[in-house]
Order: sequence, then C-alpha cells, then structure tokens
Amino acid sequence: MVIEMPKVEEKEKKFAWIISVSLAITLIAFGYVMFGFTRAFDEFVFFAVIIAVFPPTVLNYLDYRWRKDVDNHLPDLFRSIVQAQKTGMTLPQALEEISKRKYGPLTAELKKMNAQISWGMTFEEALLALGKRVNTVLMQRTVPLIIEASRSGGRVEKVFEPTGKFVRTTLLLDKERRNQTRPYIAIIYVAFFVYLFTIILLFKSFFVSIEGLPLLGSPVMAPQEMQRMFFHMTAIQAFFGGLVAGKMGEGTINAGLKHSLIMMLCGYIALKLFL
Repeated sequence: MVIEMPKVEEKEKKFAWIISVSLAITLIAFGYVMFGFTRAFDEFVFFAVIIAVFPPTVLNYLDYRWRKDVDNHLPDLFRSIVQAQKTGMTLPQALEEISKRKYGPLTAELKKMNAQISWGMTFEEALLALGKRVNTVLMQRTVPLIIEASRSGGRVEKVFEPTGKFVRTTLLLDKERRNQTRPYIAIIYVAFFVYLFTIILLFKSFFVSIEGLPLLGSPVMAPQEMQRMFFHMTAIQAFFGGLVAGKMGEGTINAGLKHSLIMMLCGYIALKLFL
C-alpha cells in the first residue's frame, strides 16, 4: 500500500520556522541566564538549533515527497488525456473523466479543478489555479501547453504525446543525477564519521596522557576545554556538511537540513559516549 504524503502550504512552512526559531531563541536565553558561557550553555545552544531546524525539516521533506509524487504521475496523466481525446471527448470532458481515476496527489487537485469549473470558473482560470496550487517545475511548464491546446480547439494528441515523453525523459535524467551524486553524499558522511573517530582516538590516546605537561613553555589545554572545543567543531562540521550534502543531492540548501540533523545527533551521541 502506497502512502500519499500530505500537501504542505508555504504559509505552514513559514509558520513552522517562526515558531521553532522563537522557541530556540527562548531556550538559548534561558540557558544563558542559568549557566552563562559554560559547557551546559553549549548544550542549550545545540538543542536550540535542533528545535529550530527539526519542524521545518519535516515539512520540507513532506513537501518534497508530495511534489515528487505529483511529477511522477504526470506522464500517466498525459497518456490518459491523449486516450480520452481519441474517443472524441473535449479537453474539459477528458479531465473530468480522468479525475475519477487514481493519480496520487493529482487526483484531489483534478477534482478540485472540475468543481471550480462546475461553479462557473472558466477552464483556463481553473487550470491556472491548478498550476498555482501544485507549483512544481514540470507542472509550470505543462500548464501553458494545455491552455494553448485548448484555445486551438482542444485537440491535444500532438501536444501531449511529446510532452509526456519530455516529462518521462526529465524524470529519468533527474533520477540518474541523484544516482550519480549519491556517492558524494556518502563521502560527506564517511568523512564526518572518520573525523569523529579521529578526534576521539586522539583525545583518548594522546591529549589525556599529556595533561599538565608544559609544551613550548605553556601548559597543555585541560581535557575539559578540549572536549568543549571538539564539541563546537563537531556541531559546526555536522551542520554545514549536511547543507552541502543536500545541495549536492537534491539541489537545495533546505534539503540538507535533514542531513545536518542526522550528523549533529550522531556526533553528539558519539562524543557523549566515547569522549
């Protein structure tokens, strides 16, 4: 059974950012008042960042899956439109008939468009409203084609057959690009975990053993200070490494937030357990 992802509106994502960032700022202020610039305050800042990023990350992921599902159903939709047109239906009639079938998240949007037409909205207006609601790159490219085909008499076989091929080719190229960039994302993760292993090994086998010994005329940094420095370095590397992974894998910085969360939490747990 395929689970359909819910649609996430832009205002919902903005609201999530406002609420989560406000909570994070409140937590940071509370930590500063209670502990000042101590290691306890560092952990308050760390979890404040997690709180600020987690809700928008979940919504961005749901929105990404919803848009991807829409694009994946477009070729089937175009094929059905062509078949309906060949039976003698007009374009609005074809879309009304097609809306009774299953096309993932597109089904609800097609039904909404048909309802708007039945309430008196013109076909072009309803189609433009559909494009605004769905608002994927592929949908924005295909809506003008549908409108022009409707204006020219509604015979869209010659329009939708090559358009369907174009969409399928675009989806295949996008899948190929993701497959090609996946090893680079893996490299970022491997590099991060190698970094974690290295600092833990150095701390356990080297820095602890030279505690208090003078080095070049000055005492070595205390282990507690080293732990705090490593904590800062790990959090920074995890956050920005995740953003780079998202940019490489999916083309957007927002897509990297989930990678940032994963690496930050893994780094925090590793340092707590072994450092």
